[in-house]
Amino acid sequence: MFVSGTSAPRPRIQARAEASILHADLDSFYASVEQRDNPQLRGKPVIVGSGVVLAASYEAKAFGVRTPMNGRQARRLCPHAIVVPPRMAAYAAASKAVFEVFHDTTPVVEGISIDEAFLDVGGLRRIAGEPIGIAERLRSAVRDQVGLPISVGIARTKFLAKVASAVAKPDGLRCVPPDGELDFLHPLPIERLWGVGEVTARTLHEHGITKVGQLADLGESPLRAILGPGAARHLYALSWARDPRRVETGVRRRSIGAQRALGRGPREPDEIEACLHGLTDRLGRRLRTADRICRTVVLRMRFDDFARATRSHTLTEATDHTDTILHAARTLLAAAMPTIQERGLTLIGLSLTNLADADPFQLTLPFGPRATNTLDATLDDLRHRFGSAAVTRAALLRSGEGLSVPMLPD
Repeated sequence: MFVSGTSAPRPRIQARAEASILHADLDSFYASVEQRDNPQLRGKPVIVGSGVVLAASYEAKAFGVRTPMNGRQARRLCPHAIVVPPRMAAYAAASKAVFEVFHDTTPVVEGISIDEAFLDVGGLRRIAGEPIGIAERLRSAVRDQVGLPISVGIARTKFLAKVASAVAKPDGLRCVPPDGELDFLHPLPIERLWGVGEVTARTLHEHGITKVGQLADLGESPLRAILGPGAARHLYALSWARDPRRVETGVRRRSIGAQRALGRGPREPDEIEACLHGLTDRLGRRLRTADRICRTVVLRMRFDDFARATRSHTLTEATDHTDTILHAARTLLAAAMPTIQERGLTLIGLSLTNLADADPFQLTLPFGPRATNTLDATLDDLRHRFGSAAVTRAALLRSGEGLSVPMLPD
């Protein structure tokens, strides 16, 4: 098959013969849990979180409310919305129950977040029937056993399955047959492609490219001149429904992160640094609980004008030591502080990347097992026994550590 803009024909990456990859995605997860648990909220616009919108029901989304919108802006758009505080324990319990349904459906489940997963049902035809029937039963099981709406997309590839579930929302099912993939994909806006964010979309729009089909017709070589070789190769492949990735199980995450919304308004440097301490403590606990070590520390910021920026530092040795991570994070924050004071800060986040298992941790002489009487180990034990708020930094006594968003087990 020849495509304009290419010098030679490029064979399509071979995909499975049938649409048997499911992408299951809970609809407005946090808000749906609130509506499930409080019948008075059903059918009404619900916003979870006051300072920053953590979730919005579809009734609120109809007024333009989105995540992570500022709470005041959301209430201006939807003044009659019902704002409820987040209940992270309830969301974690609901996620666990939904994933039990996923694993009852097929053993090949790849969790993406607490409210979505890929499922491979390609080997279940003889015992469970066609993929579309499996998807229908999965949706019924989640509704009956957990009480939540869920949308499911079915396709030959993970990318198309995810796009199909998004198109099916809310509470719908969409199957993309192999012979209808391009007819489904090409009329969609380019924002549906993985990797097309606000900046990339604006660049493509400036060149008159607004639909996936237009990008596909353009060809990879002209696209390379617009976006660069890496992005062009990736997006061009997706525009022709090429995605050879399998649904994988047992893959450990490559990074972990946490963030805290600060709201608009001036913030003292000490207050910002205290928030950074809390994020570092939280991530350090998660590293050690999962027996992981990290090599790179990434500071994430969102400013008053909603622009974002990141700063990163790679350590000489991988570690799970809180003070080492904190030192790197504070160094990044200090370098960014002039920009923060000039532009304001509405959100601060911290990510730990280049994760590895703790097993290859290089021990120093004399060789021996890791010490269990360190300050980190003692604090971890106290928080495990008495709760995460049992011990905290003095700087966080007034504001607390902030919300701890539930996540998939590592």
